[in-house]
Amino acid sequence: MPTNFRVLSLIPPMTQLNTPYPSTAYLTGFLRSRGIDAVQEDLALALVLKLFTPAGLESVRGRALAQPEAQRSGSVHAFLDQFDHYRSTIGPAIAYLQGRDSTLAHRIAARGLLPEGPRFSALDAYVDDGSGDPLAWAFGALGVQDKARHLCTLYLNDLADVLRDAVDERFEFVRYAESLASSQPSFDPLAAALAAPPTLVDELLSDLTLSAIHRHQPALVLLSVPFPGSVYAAFRIAQTIKTHNPHIRIALGGGFVNTELRELSDPRVFDFVDFVTLDAGERPVLSLIEHLHGQRGRQRLQRTFVRESPHPDPLPEGEGEGVNAGAVRYINFAEPDIPFEDVGTPTWDGLPLDRYLSLLDMLNPMHRLWSDGRWNKLTVAHGCYWKKCSFCDVSLDYIGRYETATAEKLADRIQQIVEETGQTGFHFVDEAAPPKALKALAEELIRRELNISWWGNIRFEKTFTPELAELLAQSGCIAMSGGLEVASDRLLNLMKKGVSVEQVARVTKGFSDAGILVHAYLMYGFPTQTLQDTVDALEYVRQLFEAGCIQSGFFHRFSCTVHSPVGMDPTAYGIELIPLPPVSFAKNDIGFIDPTGTDHDALGQGLRKAIYNYMHGLCVEDDVRRWFEHLPQPVPRATVKRGKIAKALAAHH
Repeated sequence: MPTNFRVLSLIPPMTQLNTPYPSTAYLTGFLRSRGIDAVQEDLALALVLKLFTPAGLESVRGRALAQPEAQRSGSVHAFLDQFDHYRSTIGPAIAYLQGRDSTLAHRIAARGLLPEGPRFSALDAYVDDGSGDPLAWAFGALGVQDKARHLCTLYLNDLADVLRDAVDERFEFVRYAESLASSQPSFDPLAAALAAPPTLVDELLSDLTLSAIHRHQPALVLLSVPFPGSVYAAFRIAQTIKTHNPHIRIALGGGFVNTELRELSDPRVFDFVDFVTLDAGERPVLSLIEHLHGQRGRQRLQRTFVRESPHPDPLPEGEGEGVNAGAVRYINFAEPDIPFEDVGTPTWDGLPLDRYLSLLDMLNPMHRLWSDGRWNKLTVAHGCYWKKCSFCDVSLDYIGRYETATAEKLADRIQQIVEETGQTGFHFVDEAAPPKALKALAEELIRRELNISWWGNIRFEKTFTPELAELLAQSGCIAMSGGLEVASDRLLNLMKKGVSVEQVARVTKGFSDAGILVHAYLMYGFPTQTLQDTVDALEYVRQLFEAGCIQSGFFHRFSCTVHSPVGMDPTAYGIELIPLPPVSFAKNDIGFIDPTGTDHDALGQGLRKAIYNYMHGLCVEDDVRRWFEHLPQPVPRATVKRGKIAKALAAHH
C-alpha cells in the first residue's frame, strides 16, 4: 500500500452533539488494523461550534436584519432584542456544556446570566412548589449542574430556532434538511437545493470541509450518512471537494444509504460522489482501496454502485453487454464478508472528545441519556438474533446477518477504548443485544474488575430474569431500552414480537428492581389498530409507569417500509399498499390503506402528551381518556382493568 494514500472518514451534519456517531470510529479502527493510513473528523460538531461563537452569531444577526421586520418570527425578534446579551454569553455557555467551566453552573441556574427566548416558556408549565423555582421538583437544592445544563440547552434551542427562521429553513440539530432525502423517489429536490445559492450554514460547512482536506490531504474521502437528516450536508461536502479537489475520490455509505438507496439509478448522484457502497462498510471499502491502487479491477468491487464511464474496465464475458456510458451499475463480486470478530476495535483518535456538548433536553433521567454525556458507542453483535418483527427491515444486512464476538474479545475492545479515551461510559447500539452475550460479557467485566457504566437496547424477553438483571447491574448496566411497541397482545402476535404485555411487565420490573432505568419504545398506527386498541395500549402503558416497571417511553408513528414483512406481504396484515412513483433515488417508506380507517394522526397528539406527563410523574392516576378529549368523537373506556399489571406482578411473585 503506498505510504501517501490516506483515507479520511467524515461525519456530516447533523448527527449528535454529545458524542461522536460510531461509524467513522469503526471504519478508521478497521482500516488502521489493516495497515492503512486512516483519519477521521466530525464536521457536524465542527459546524455547530463554528456557528455558536460571537463571530457566528454576528453573521446570523446580519441575515436576521436583512429580513423584512414583518416576516421575523418571535424567536428572531427575541434574538435581535437581546443580541449583545447572546454574543457575550455564547462562549461561556458552550464552555459549560463541554464541561470546561463547571463553576458557571450557579450563575446559569440562578437564571441571571443567559438571555431567555421563547423556548423558556416551557418552564411556565411546571408548578412552583412554593420555593419560587418551577424546576425545584426536578433538581432540588443540589442539582445545580444539571439545572444549568437544562437551561443552556433551552438557550441553544432558541438559537437553533433563529437559525431556522432567519438563515436556513432546513436547519435542525438532529434532522437537518431531512425532507430532501427521506424516501424521496427522485434526486430532483436534493439537486435543486444543491444548485441553489449557499446559505450561511452551507458557506461555513464548505470552509470546514476545505480546512479538513488541507489538513489531511486524503486520496479517498468516506462520507458516512446514518440518517436522512445528514444527506444534504454530505452532498454539500462532496460538492465542495469536487469543486476544489476533483482528483480526490469520494465514497458514500452508512445507514441511510443501506436502507434507502438500494435501487439507486440516477446518474446525477455521481456528479458528487464516485462510489456508493451498501451494508457493512469494511469489505466494500477494502475492495475499493485495492481497486484504486490497481490491485483489483472494478468488476471485483463489492456492494458498490458506480457510473459507467465511456471506457469502463473490461467486464467478464457476457456481463454488462450494451451498458451505456453514464448509466449506474451495481457491482457485487462474490467474496466472504469481514467477520464481526475481525472488524477491529473502533478508535476515536482525531475526534475532539473534550469539545462535545452534554445537553439536557428532557428532564426524565432515562430519556436524557441520548443527549447527555460522552458515551463510547460499541456493538455487542452484528444484526438481530430474533429478526422476526414484522415492522422491522429484517431482509437487510444490518438486521438479517447475525454474528457475535466472544465476551473476551468484547472486553478487550472495551479495555482498549477506555485506555484511549479515558472515559468509561458505553452505549451498546445493537438492534437488540442478545441475552446470552450480555450475560457472558457481564461475567467477564466483573472477572476483570472493569468498572464501566453501560446501557443498551434489548427485547424484553423472559430470558432476562431478575437474577440476570442483578448480574447486569453489578457489571455496570444503568439503563435498558426495548420495544413494547403496541402494548396489545393481539397486535404483538400479529407483529411477531415474541412477547406479551405481562411478560414485558415482569422483565421491566426485574430491571427496575435491580436499579436499572427502563425506556419503552412504543408504536401507534400499526395495521388494523383501532381506537379501542390505542386506548387499551395507553392504559397498559399507564399501569407500567404506575407499577414502577418503566421510567421513560416514546410513541413512534408506525411507518411501513418496503424491506419489512408488512411491506413485502401487506395482505397478511390486512392492508393495501399505495403504489410508489418510479424510483431512481431513495426508497423506504410506503403508504398504505388500512380498512379500519382509524385517524392515527389525531391520536398521536394525545399519546405524546400522555407519555410526556407520565415521564414527569404527572397524571399517572388519571383515566387515559383525558388525553383524547380533543377528538370530535366519544372515546371508549379502556377494556383493560385497572391494576391488571400490578396483579400480574403479584401473582408472578
